[in-house]
Amino acid sequence: MNRGTLYGVGVGSGDPELLTMKAVRVIREADVVAIPAETPESCVAYRIAAGAVGEISRKELLCVAMPMTKDRALLEKSHDEGARRVMACLDAGKNVAFLTLGDVAVYSTYLYIHKRVAAAGYETELVSGIPSFCAAAAVLGIGLAETKEPLHIIPATYGVEEALELPGTKVLMKSGKKLGAVKEALLRSGCEAYMVENCGMEGQRVFRSAEEIDESAGYYSLLIVKEEHHG
Repeated sequence: MNRGTLYGVGVGSGDPELLTMKAVRVIREADVVAIPAETPESCVAYRIAAGAVGEISRKELLCVAMPMTKDRALLEKSHDEGARRVMACLDAGKNVAFLTLGDVAVYSTYLYIHKRVAAAGYETELVSGIPSFCAAAAVLGIGLAETKEPLHIIPATYGVEEALELPGTKVLMKSGKKLGAVKEALLRSGCEAYMVENCGMEGQRVFRSAEEIDESAGYYSLLIVKEEHHG
């Protein structure tokens, strides 16, 4: 029997209408839908995809738990186990669509599975999704980069002060529990700051200044920071 192909599918940031036509087709044609969670109810990527592909609920589902930890050994173990389970489906001749939030190439936990499966010699393909920062900029009605402005994508859990000194536009992702410290740094910097919480999802909130930012905002909060404008 021929082996199946693994597709890493970016489902965008939250609005089901932002799934690409290719993502919808790949999910529809897949034999197995894999998700980075223990249950479909707890998986944001699954709920987004279900809003665009109603028949997903009738698909064979593979739940691959991805622990939220920086413990190297624990991460390695879970990624190895996830890849093993995906490869078992591929060995059975099944095509697998592995869903991930946003775009597959930007801070995606799916990539750890993808690399292992590809290195083992299986066919793999990445299906782009609309990144959260592009969707957030659209919600805000602002551009991310114009003329010669550079654009920096920064995981906000790793040192924000230095990042704010970079030229151009800064996108701060995954602020999480450090949002209070990030807000303080922004207020000190005098930069122009925006934040979108739950972009494209239920409970979406928009903040148009550092002062407005709610420090208790949820995990899916993304900041766009412009250089300080004088005059």
